[in-house]
Amino acid sequence: MPPLKGQALADLAGQIDEGWSVIDEHRLSRTFKFKDFAEALAFVNDVGRLAEQQSHHPEIHLAWGKVRVEIHTHKIDGLTESDFVLAAKVDRLQAPPKA
Repeated sequence: MPPLKGQALADLAGQIDEGWSVIDEHRLSRTFKFKDFAEALAFVNDVGRLAEQQSHHPEIHLAWGKVRVEIHTHKIDGLTESDFVLAAKVDRLQAPPKA
């Protein structure tokens, strides 16, 4: 399967949160902000559990109060639909609990 390019890539990018950026038609990237290191680390652990469940492992960069998540499919060195699905699931981890 070839990586997504052009309009197919743009169509999927339009379906995820605008906080995600498509970098060089190669990967998705988003930075999440937190009030402190402990919240950022908890989010990293949540993303790690999700990645294991999905067998799809993003790059995760942890710093004080922020986490950058980068997603692409290593096997094809580019983006597939499953990368966008994972991005949407990562966003749901960040969503506030429903009352």
